[in-house]
Amino acid sequence: MHYQAPIKDQLFVMRHLAGLDALAALPGFEDAGSETAQAVLEECARYAQDVAAPLNRDGDRQPARLVDGRVTTTPGWSAAFRQYVDGGWQGLPHPPAVGGQGLPKLLHAACIEMVNSANLSFALCPLLTDGAIEALLTAGSPQQQATCIPPLIDGRWTGTMNLTEPQAGSDLAAVRTRAEPQADGSYRLFGTKIFITYGDHDLADNILHLVLARIAGAPEGVKGLSLFLCPKWRFGPDGARGERNDVQCVSLEHKLGIQASPTAVLQYGDQGGAWAERIGEPGRGLEYMFIMMNAARYAVGVQGIALAERAYQQAVRYARDRVQGRPVDGSVRHGVPIIRHPDVQRLLLTMRAQTESHRAMAFVAAAAHDQAVAHPEAAVRAGAQARYELLVPILKGSATEMSQWVASQAVQVHGGMGFIEETGVAQHYRDAKILSIYEGTTAIQANDLIGRKMVRDGGAAALSLADDVRLTEQALAGRTDSADAQAVLRPLRTAREAWQQAVAHVLAQAAGAPAAVHAGSVPCLLLGGLLVGGWQMARALLVAEDRLAAGEDPIFMRAKIATARCHADQVLSQAPALLTAIVDGPAAIAAMPEDAY
Repeated sequence: MHYQAPIKDQLFVMRHLAGLDALAALPGFEDAGSETAQAVLEECARYAQDVAAPLNRDGDRQPARLVDGRVTTTPGWSAAFRQYVDGGWQGLPHPPAVGGQGLPKLLHAACIEMVNSANLSFALCPLLTDGAIEALLTAGSPQQQATCIPPLIDGRWTGTMNLTEPQAGSDLAAVRTRAEPQADGSYRLFGTKIFITYGDHDLADNILHLVLARIAGAPEGVKGLSLFLCPKWRFGPDGARGERNDVQCVSLEHKLGIQASPTAVLQYGDQGGAWAERIGEPGRGLEYMFIMMNAARYAVGVQGIALAERAYQQAVRYARDRVQGRPVDGSVRHGVPIIRHPDVQRLLLTMRAQTESHRAMAFVAAAAHDQAVAHPEAAVRAGAQARYELLVPILKGSATEMSQWVASQAVQVHGGMGFIEETGVAQHYRDAKILSIYEGTTAIQANDLIGRKMVRDGGAAALSLADDVRLTEQALAGRTDSADAQAVLRPLRTAREAWQQAVAHVLAQAAGAPAAVHAGSVPCLLLGGLLVGGWQMARALLVAEDRLAAGEDPIFMRAKIATARCHADQVLSQAPALLTAIVDGPAAIAAMPEDAY
């Protein structure tokens, strides 16, 4: 169950696909070049491998507990959290003005992948805190930023996101938590929030809840929602902890996976109302919360990659050690490690191809975000922002669905032993399921992709993506002496054409047949994931061939070429079937009578 951070592949993607050197030339990122990246990744790898990873199984076996109104986390969690914040990891992407390091999202993406691979349940706490910081940086008052962000970065506090209620899951228009204005400008909150990740714990001195609520008298629907900050402990002088606020953890959920992450039911206002401050303007709560949600959606996509990497590594180790069966070619008459059997090789290489393609997608998206923030030219910033916004739902949906497949195949490689908890691989399978659910299900990501990212701009961002893929096709076509390049070219071109047809179909049908379009929305998102991942693997193949010709790291470069070829053959080749599901599949769905299910 050992974890080895994939630094070599991360650096390859950062340098050759995500354009790390170009980012280091942007204002504010001058110190974020290759040397810095390697140093940061190596230090984070030590933390992930030596501190967080050994606690992963402990968390599954000894999850967080609620006893007498207090939540205690897994033994060892508090010390690991203190090392995390003391190492500066919480502040890595945030501005130096508030105590952060101001490094690019690209570097942060690589680091959060490692920590999530090491210990998914543990990494959820800093993930939510990052989102709270982003929301406060965007919508908080100067006083709120000065009061709240430094202790969130240095680990004295952690942050949560409070949206869901018993009657209001993804339908936030149904939120009932109410906020009653007070004479001093503060508010009192009353209501119940469920599924609050790290809603209570013993890792930090205070917990800052960002709560979606409706001010008394506000209109119904999402336009009546505002955002509030509500600490577990009232603010004392100089950041000290004041009196206990009227917010209580009344229960912890018993879950399929991520056992060690305390998922809380929080009750506000049982003793006169929970003190809170409004963030930003009334009625714009959902708009502000989306800042936190989008940050979390990107991070959950990275969680999918992280979990797939961990499951893949465990499957490879088992396949090397497990001796079972003779080779099908009769080359020897004794049993061999199962990694020599063709179907196990197919599974392992496809798992690797899926993981690496999504890592490349995530890092390229992060680089687009960094360009959108720091590039001096407005047109470049706008284009990069459009690309990032297009990629976030694709990454979140595709990477989390992929992680379930990889985790399942990791169990399969183990055979019957994979079904036994003691091997540890079943934990990855159980943990993976939540990733396609929280922070918006795959269908919600697909609806966002179609409604906000395709229809709203007339398909401009989606078709711009296709134009960039075509440039890579041209580069592949020019490698007439490379059988691998030609083999990757064919499915990449087919997938790009399928994407263009899918976009045209969505644009043509969105107004007149919205139900049919949304019946094919998840296949459309998955097609986007195949295309973007396949595109990045094709780019990686071109780089690897050049580096191999120059004699650089031949084992790694040949493995990258083989992995890219596998992705084209085993994964990207599925694009035509997804196009059929998008265009023709909804007819049968519409024809099925509801009472016949």
